[in-house]
Amino acid sequence: MNRSRWADLGLLLVAMMWGCTFLMVQAAVRVLPPLAFNSIRFLGAALLLALITALLYREQWRSVTPRMALHALLLGGTLFLGYAFQTVGLLYTTTSNTGFITGLSVVLVPFLSLLLARTKVSRYTWISAALAAAGLYLIAFAGSAFSLNKGDGLVLLGAVSFALQIVLTGFYAPRHPALPLAVLQMAVVGLLSLAASLLHDGPAAFGGAGEWARRPEVLITLLVSIGPTSAFAFWIQTACQRYTTPARVAIIYSTEPVFAAITGVLFGGETLGPAGILGCACILAGMLLAELGPGGGENAAGGIDAEDAARDIIAEDEALPPSAYQAAPAAGGPLSAGPTES
Repeated sequence: MNRSRWADLGLLLVAMMWGCTFLMVQAAVRVLPPLAFNSIRFLGAALLLALITALLYREQWRSVTPRMALHALLLGGTLFLGYAFQTVGLLYTTTSNTGFITGLSVVLVPFLSLLLARTKVSRYTWISAALAAAGLYLIAFAGSAFSLNKGDGLVLLGAVSFALQIVLTGFYAPRHPALPLAVLQMAVVGLLSLAASLLHDGPAAFGGAGEWARRPEVLITLLVSIGPTSAFAFWIQTACQRYTTPARVAIIYSTEPVFAAITGVLFGGETLGPAGILGCACILAGMLLAELGPGGGENAAGGIDAEDAARDIIAEDEALPPSAYQAAPAAGGPLSAGPTES
């Protein structure tokens, strides 16, 4: 099996991990407050990935500059908002809804790119956005009045934040080695989550440590979130994107909400009626069309392609100037993702 096939399998593993953890996180945040959960998750992931970077890619620490720190602050800030809205939203909605609404970030990227970078939006992008909106309507409003569920609204705000993070990644990630930037970004998310937790919940958010420490499901979720779905997911994504294209990354990551729905049905006692299934199909079709239509092989945020990204990932010197990459297509991001993940 060639490198491209292995890369696709690695990215599929990342999408599966992100999608399948929605249900676990939903259970964990009923015991440990969401902001406290995120602070432990991302600070732990930052420490773990920093250790890996120090052991395997020590030379890349020399590339850390004030400019990289500023870019990491912006990326981490938007990622913090995405995970905060998503995790709190899980308290009020289902894992299936969370997975599919979060998936809207893929089709929201062109809109934010149009606003921030004046990138032309093709008719295929408008069609894909309409499909995604129709799918969201079928999932969120089927059999109920025309009103957003509180949790769905929060998760949708998270999707917008994730989309903004993808656009900003297209601006900033090509300028720096990937691993140090990822470490700083996760540290920002963890510290912001810690500060927000202390402000919102006070020290009591961590005061029940004895209680949740005795809950195996919470500890397992924390370990999975720190390792596989945060530190290792970012690491796998960085390595695999050297050998595949942004369009294929987006297509593979579009399976994340499918895994979330499957997990919710199999283990969460959730159901998807005909309208929900049709809504899922519409959103998935919209995400695929956004990437497979003419120009879909390029990330709407702008940046560099996967081959150029590989050179940046392993670079040891200072970042390239903006003129070196502004005209090239970009590599995909989480959920095209993810954090995303989730």
